[in-house]
Amino acid sequence: MIGRIPILDVQPVIDCGRWPAKAVPGEEFEVGATVFREGHERLGAAVVLRDPEGRVGPLARMSEVTPGTDRYAARVAPATTGLWHFRVEAWGDPIAHWHHDAGIKIPRGQDTELMLEEGARLFERAAAGLPKGKVGVPKKRAALTALARTLRDRTIPPMTRFEAAEAPEIREILDAHPLREHVTTSEWHPLVVHRERALFGSWYEFFPRSEGATYDPMGRRAPQSGTFRTAMRRLPAIAEMGFDVVYLPPVHPIGRQFRKGPNNTLHAEPHDPGSPWAIGSEDGGHDAIHPELGTFEDFDAFVARTRELGMEVALDLALQCSPDHPWVQKHPEWFTTRADGSIAYAENPPKKYQDIYPLNFDNDPEGIYEEVERVVRHWMAHGVRIFRVDNPHTKPVAFWERLLGSIAATDPDVLFLAEAFTRPAMMHTLGKIGFHQSYTYFTWRNSKDELEEYLRELSGAAAAYMRPNFFVNTPDILHEYLQHGGPPAFAIRAVLAATLSPTWGVYSGYELYENTPVRPGSEEYRDSEKYQYRPRDWEAAEREGRSLAPFIETLNSVRRAHPALHRLRDLRFHHVDQPELICYSKRVPDGPDRLGDVVLVVVNLNPHQVREATVHLDLPALGLDWSDEFVVTDELSGESYHWRQANYVRLDPHTRPAHIFTVSRGES
Repeated sequence: MIGRIPILDVQPVIDCGRWPAKAVPGEEFEVGATVFREGHERLGAAVVLRDPEGRVGPLARMSEVTPGTDRYAARVAPATTGLWHFRVEAWGDPIAHWHHDAGIKIPRGQDTELMLEEGARLFERAAAGLPKGKVGVPKKRAALTALARTLRDRTIPPMTRFEAAEAPEIREILDAHPLREHVTTSEWHPLVVHRERALFGSWYEFFPRSEGATYDPMGRRAPQSGTFRTAMRRLPAIAEMGFDVVYLPPVHPIGRQFRKGPNNTLHAEPHDPGSPWAIGSEDGGHDAIHPELGTFEDFDAFVARTRELGMEVALDLALQCSPDHPWVQKHPEWFTTRADGSIAYAENPPKKYQDIYPLNFDNDPEGIYEEVERVVRHWMAHGVRIFRVDNPHTKPVAFWERLLGSIAATDPDVLFLAEAFTRPAMMHTLGKIGFHQSYTYFTWRNSKDELEEYLRELSGAAAAYMRPNFFVNTPDILHEYLQHGGPPAFAIRAVLAATLSPTWGVYSGYELYENTPVRPGSEEYRDSEKYQYRPRDWEAAEREGRSLAPFIETLNSVRRAHPALHRLRDLRFHHVDQPELICYSKRVPDGPDRLGDVVLVVVNLNPHQVREATVHLDLPALGLDWSDEFVVTDELSGESYHWRQANYVRLDPHTRPAHIFTVSRGES
């Protein structure tokens, strides 16, 4: 039945509670519900959290979002990781109803002593209902009892007695311990709380085989692969740029049959390394390491060194095989056989991937599942706690729900990123069933309207289950904005990714402004590292000022210093009277009357030309009043300005593509 006081449409609830909403420790999120009752009686509502040990926390009082809508909301924050639950409680609030009626009648002299007596009785009931045995309760009970006596004391003027019931001390007691009638509760709804890295982090993708490699594009000498040991030399520079996660493409043996040559050509020379995603050879499959990269001892040393530098390793999980993979011989039923008896290779017409066999999950789903879980746990045993999953949308959703649930049951700190550039329904469902992060359409959102519309979606209802990871580029994706925008375009996209999303990432070479496509109109890199070694002279680029690394280091430093940039849900956009300037803010409050941490970002989206405009700020979204003057300090330049609601901005993409302001109260 509906309950004495209806509680409807509780949010965030994912598909009627089928899957839990998501948060990280200390992350505030809003719980909302429609709450109402018959007649004109007053009501109260609150959110209650239950921790993984079953302990129920205090009431978090809800307030009406907009008067007259019956929509109530409150912000709550879980403290630890684990499976939490929340529910909404509603009740009749006789003291609030008394305050309303008494505030009308007593000033008019209507039923004055009757109203004061009824109030006295209500406050006595409230005193009697206080929890016993808790610190501070006797003092609170005494205050409510004394108020009841005051309300009955006819030697005191009636209005003075009534005003005593509105004292801050009394309201504080009743906020924590309201007098409740007809208490009604919603169902408990699940909330899974993951570790902080599930929401916040900076990723750096690179190919170990290119670090320390020798490669002669003219073919005058045989190339030589880099190793885990040589790649370790790159780790301090990655850490210095402020990255938290080092993401490695597949490190397994690569097949020989149909191996791809440079730029995805169908012919490979004997020394061409092939694509790491064509997994498997006579040297092993998904549980093996390519011999040219080293041994498991070398891999373990790489993981250990990464941890020493304060970072984590993320490993690619690509469930596909080369024709030489051991599974092809041992389990041919795991693949699709075509009418001519051959095994079907991967296709996305007109694209063909002759060096890759996709798995068929229908012939032996249990066998495939057991083997994949074994592989994942094998790498977990070697220190991998993050997996970037390649094309999860081409595998059954039920498979992922089972696998991620099994891993979470024993190792809840292990995280999975879904690399699914596909239709929204699939991307959203992968987030719901357990993926901790998701690739997004950010790469293809470049105008102000596109960014604002998409980010409102991601930071709105979708934030309860789908956490975005904004990669500015990948080995497969070089957007035309970067191809034609020059170095300013790289800085602009880095600012957007690093400040709009709590998690962002770059693929190696971004800091060198690599922007040449394989052909006009293509988003693929020329001389793609997917198919050949790509050694880079990092030191020369730094020395000659051809590197974005110092700017990236500043961005990541600003991100780490400001909790507001660790969050997604509090993103707010502000009006700018210029279509190529975008302005947005994030805020983590520090108490009801203090600003807390406020970051305000203004970006010029045009990488070629200076843009100037007036920024019109929603000051309450920054924790300020409309008439306030305040100070903004640019974290990129160190300059400070006194601002008000409307402010002039001029941004030159070549010298100052963006402001990243922190906000503090100024003198009025």
